[in-house]
Amino acid sequence: MMLSVIIVNYNVKHFLEQALTAVFHSKVNFNFDVFVVDNNSADGSVEMVKTHFPQVHLMAERENHGFSKANNLAIKTSMAKYVLLLNPDTVIETDTLQKSVDFMERTPDAGGLGVKMIDGRGNFLPESKRGFPSPMVAFYKMTGLSTIFPHSTTFGKYHLSYLDKNTIHEVEVLSGAFMLLRKSVLDDIGLLDEAFFMYGEDIDLSYRIVQAGYKNYYFPTTKIIHFKGESTRKGSLNYVKVFYQAMIIFLEKHFHGTGKGALVYFLKIGIYLRAMMAVGNRIISRLGWTLLDALFIFIGLFFIKEFWENVVKIKDKVTYPPEFLYVNVPLYISIWLLSIFFSGGYDKNIKYWKIFRGLTIGTILIAAVYGFLSMKFRFSRGMILVGFVWASLFTFFSRLLYFSLKGKSKSLFTDVKRLMVAGSREEAERIVDLLKKVGVKKEFLGFVSTHPEDEQAEAFLGKPEKITEIAGIMKPDEIIFCSSHLSSNQIISYMTVLEGIDFKIAPQEGAGIIGSNSKNTAGDLYTIDISFKINNDFGKRNKRLIDILLSLLFLATSPIFILINRRKSTFLSNIFYVLIGKKSWVGYDKRLGEEHKNNLPKIKMGVLSPLDILRNSDLEEEIIRRAHLIYAKEYSGLTDLMIVFKNLTHLDKQ
Repeated sequence: MMLSVIIVNYNVKHFLEQALTAVFHSKVNFNFDVFVVDNNSADGSVEMVKTHFPQVHLMAERENHGFSKANNLAIKTSMAKYVLLLNPDTVIETDTLQKSVDFMERTPDAGGLGVKMIDGRGNFLPESKRGFPSPMVAFYKMTGLSTIFPHSTTFGKYHLSYLDKNTIHEVEVLSGAFMLLRKSVLDDIGLLDEAFFMYGEDIDLSYRIVQAGYKNYYFPTTKIIHFKGESTRKGSLNYVKVFYQAMIIFLEKHFHGTGKGALVYFLKIGIYLRAMMAVGNRIISRLGWTLLDALFIFIGLFFIKEFWENVVKIKDKVTYPPEFLYVNVPLYISIWLLSIFFSGGYDKNIKYWKIFRGLTIGTILIAAVYGFLSMKFRFSRGMILVGFVWASLFTFFSRLLYFSLKGKSKSLFTDVKRLMVAGSREEAERIVDLLKKVGVKKEFLGFVSTHPEDEQAEAFLGKPEKITEIAGIMKPDEIIFCSSHLSSNQIISYMTVLEGIDFKIAPQEGAGIIGSNSKNTAGDLYTIDISFKINNDFGKRNKRLIDILLSLLFLATSPIFILINRRKSTFLSNIFYVLIGKKSWVGYDKRLGEEHKNNLPKIKMGVLSPLDILRNSDLEEEIIRRAHLIYAKEYSGLTDLMIVFKNLTHLDKQ
């Protein structure tokens, strides 16, 4: 056996399916086998591999071993001359395996090889080639000097950014996303160090390869797509903690001398600084618009108050006491911002109609609250109305300016993106139908195809080789490539020349469409699964709101509910568990099998369940499954309220 391809998987079924499809479409003149080590996934990955790829050597583990140990399990089993460690969120070209192995065959001093990687938008990934994170290199990266001076041979060593990305180079560190290794070298230096759970193991292994007298090569003659996984979000605290902890393990293992302790100490300080930066970035990214709105609505109301006092009402000598500015205005702003939040106005995909809806609801709530305020705090309903107008104008023009600078002002008003499909008419129709089923709205522009019979179709735009010109004319926001119609080489080639467009890939079979729009975000996924209303931002947010409001209601009226619920302490503990987010008032029933539960979105354990509305303990398995499926797919806050109010005497369930 010439090559063993080893893929470690954890809950990325659809990405794994596409990765395996690309591997088995490879054109090679040698024998290879494929190992998939599944780290106890709960998304049906194991069943998918068994069904669609029976030729794979599947190792279904019962716990998450991490990256190093899982790879070692397969390496120990492999009998091949070379092993390729490949991430499940990758797509290789049809000739990637052949070209890579050929290079290793004609380069006897090569211990390992990495290739050119691009992200889901066709952008080059700098981690394709890296240097060892020596103390100074690590310092340059953490301080940002490597980013400021990328072409410096001193500061740019972490990503070797001074080396041409299109030329073969000898490098120090290979990426674990694609790491082709000579098996005899592994027999010599040992396998991956299992002290590294995730991150750092590729650096450690690369270092040991070089220390043993072999070389690592960056080989850009072939390319792969690397969709980033959840754990690689650079702004997350998890990334900062795990990545830099791995650097500390590496330094403590390989660097010695009297100054090592001080270097590790300063590196730990750097970790805390980066963690603080990560927290700051997350606050800004998540609350940026909220804080900006709060500030400018307050400033606007301040000047409106001044104008009202000193210009409009000058004859009547109307003045507003400090309480108006420091009590009423913050209260109004809080209600407006909370209403925008629950309306979806601060979701990732900003839409102005959601913001305006939130402001309108907030204004109605403020008007209702106004009547309950003490006379001391009742100043002017007119200021509420003026504040609503100012908040509406500011939120509109601030978003319009922001999106105009990004060239996406249209997206502020519509959810619909312009979609083009690269594939046959039949595949294009299948994709459009899938998107309709999952509730994703797209303006379908048409498709490009090489099939002569497709040229008569109304939506036919041209042949794939003209896709650059067609995209320039049609201006799509997104292109979905059909892997049954185009080779991975063609897809990757098109992605690298088309700019400003989001890309996704639709496998030949299955109900998944994968992609990623940024090197720092997890891969995007359109599947039938996301049609569950309970799983979208609006559903999750409003379910939590209902939980909190119901808990506060039950707490305020607890003397009554303690009388009608037998297990009084359990009832009270349920209130507090729901308030702190450990439980939900409505969740999945214990009678629902684990297999069916894994096919539904994850939610908090419930006090009650959709079955409690049936009030029948003797239910068939299929009825239980369908009741939960309907609940998750058609979720509404009213459903939870109906279930709860029909079971007010059963709020003490354990």
